[in-house]
Amino acid sequence: MEIRWDILLTIMGVSIVTLLPRVLPLMVLSRMQLPDWAMRWLNYVPVAVMAALIAQELFTADGKLDVSRNYTEILAALPTFAMAVITRSLLGTVVVGILTVMVLRFIL
Repeated sequence: MEIRWDILLTIMGVSIVTLLPRVLPLMVLSRMQLPDWAMRWLNYVPVAVMAALIAQELFTADGKLDVSRNYTEILAALPTFAMAVITRSLLGTVVVGILTVMVLRFIL
């Protein structure tokens, strides 16, 4: 088997470029003491990112606002969101979301 050096170097370069933005902030921030307000603010980042991803998937089509296309998913998002807020269980939220989508697709 022959090694193509250009492919190997590309894979190594992409690995480094992917690794650096993940490792450098971790190394820098692990040595710093962040103020309490910054820690409280950082607690909301995962929720905000997930909300943006879900909203984009539910409410847009082809880059435009389109609520009528995904009505099944929007209906399924309601009990799923309630489960997430009440229990804060990732497994429970995923199970409720999948079951709700299955039931709604069977009914509708």
